[in-house]
Amino acid sequence: MSSELASTYAALILADEGIEITGDKISTLTQAAKVEVEPIWASLLAKALEGKDIKSMLTNVGGGGAPAAAGAAPAAAAAGGAAAEAAPVEEKKEEAKEESDDDMGFGLFD
Repeated sequence: MSSELASTYAALILADEGIEITGDKISTLTQAAKVEVEPIWASLLAKALEGKDIKSMLTNVGGGGAPAAAGAAPAAAAAGGAAAEAAPVEEKKEEAKEESDDDMGFGLFD
């Protein structure tokens, strides 16, 4: 087993048990599994996960963008014409951004 995978599993075990994720605790679990992990990697992983709710991250995998876009359409319909007018303005701004790229004399496929 790789040290990265062992560290990740150790962090998941700690989160599942409701124990604070620290570098020392990750190192202790990986040592118990007889996997060598340098302490710096355990502490970096612990700092990266600090303050994060691991359980909610696991249950909301892949739920990032689609519900927000789906929720925006009914809100725009409920708002009436004002929301419909705002959308074309945003498109014009994006077109202007593309035109400014052309003004620089080069493009992506030149």
